[in-house]
Amino acid sequence: MTISKSDLLKKIDEFPFWYHKIELPNGIVTPGWAPINRDSYGIPADLKGKRVLDVGAWDGYWTFEALKRGAKEVVAIDDFSDYLGNLEESDRNAWGTFDLCREALGYSEEQCKRIEMSVYDVSQEALGRFDIVFCFGTLYHLRHPLLALDKLSSVCQEEIFVESAISDDFSPYRGGLGQGYSGGQMVMEFYPNNEYGNNHTNWWAPTLQCMAYMVNAAGFKDVEGWKLIDNPKELPHCRGFVAGKK
Repeated sequence: MTISKSDLLKKIDEFPFWYHKIELPNGIVTPGWAPINRDSYGIPADLKGKRVLDVGAWDGYWTFEALKRGAKEVVAIDDFSDYLGNLEESDRNAWGTFDLCREALGYSEEQCKRIEMSVYDVSQEALGRFDIVFCFGTLYHLRHPLLALDKLSSVCQEEIFVESAISDDFSPYRGGLGQGYSGGQMVMEFYPNNEYGNNHTNWWAPTLQCMAYMVNAAGFKDVEGWKLIDNPKELPHCRGFVAGKK
């Protein structure tokens, strides 16, 4: 059943917080702010026939984007542990926003399954194998990031795409913005409290160089990395990307 424009707008407004800005039918876009620059993620334009895993899916932007690009099936996982340092528990409505967008976009549960689970529980037995893995906005929230990459590698048979906060241009221990590790150092900073972005779920920020070698250590070859912005002027823009192939 198709949702009317007025009903869809009403349902969108019922959710107190949106992370992703997702294009829905009738010219509607959800009131989130991420991704900052979709094209910077480097995702292939053609994902025809691919099976994709979207880790840390939140509202589902990349899940639905993969389907728009031809993926035959996408599995979205999230454990809803990130509150951005300031959200109330009532601000996160589990899969509510995801389900609303999936319904509005007309995707079936078979095409677009979502599972509440930790990345540490990812396995072939639980999920099967995937051609492509997305791990966006997740790595720096993990207490055990290399273990997580190993888990994702175990179910990935082609390519992984990772996006994370990086410490190349920001370090709370070295003076803040513009005082990171800009020389290609193999460094990952640890944040035991809320040192990074005032968010206690931000545990680590690797340099881009370090993140690339972490992905390589997890079993991926032909690894390449790039920054969101060469010289970021604000903390949300201190982000990096790594892609690796099996």
